[in-house]
Amino acid sequence: MKALTESDIRDSFINCSKGEAKRLSLPRELDRLPWEELDFLGWRDPGAPDRSCLAVERQGRVMAVTLRFPSSRRGSPHRSMCSLCLTIHPGGGVSLMTARKAGAAGREGNSVGLYMCTDLACSLYVRGRKVPERGGRFEESLTLEEQITRTTGNLYAFLDKLYT
Repeated sequence: MKALTESDIRDSFINCSKGEAKRLSLPRELDRLPWEELDFLGWRDPGAPDRSCLAVERQGRVMAVTLRFPSSRRGSPHRSMCSLCLTIHPGGGVSLMTARKAGAAGREGNSVGLYMCTDLACSLYVRGRKVPERGGRFEESLTLEEQITRTTGNLYAFLDKLYT
């Protein structure tokens, strides 16, 4: 992924207002991130503990979305495998992230959800640059490139649902 600037990210949110995008906390030191190892940029918003965001470049265009997840797991079942990168996090580390749909459907309250690594570090897990606290990844016969393609394909399928 190419390096993104603050304006690249703020101008690309599809499921929140320009005012909301302006108020979101962005990752610090964007210029120091390992962009060549990221298929998308994901981060938690420290100003809102139940909100995360992600930004991805797709077909030459940056697309960013806000995501919500339950701040408390009490009483709610959770999965242990990320639906994007297939990393296993037993006992936590995966959250149901929901994104408000784009346009009128989103303004009516419609959303789409997917189980994802809570830290949104899927790119680093796939490449073995980050290892979950507990758990891990299946040993696969797919090449690294094929695993990356699968992960981004899963992300794109999720993002496509925000427009339908």
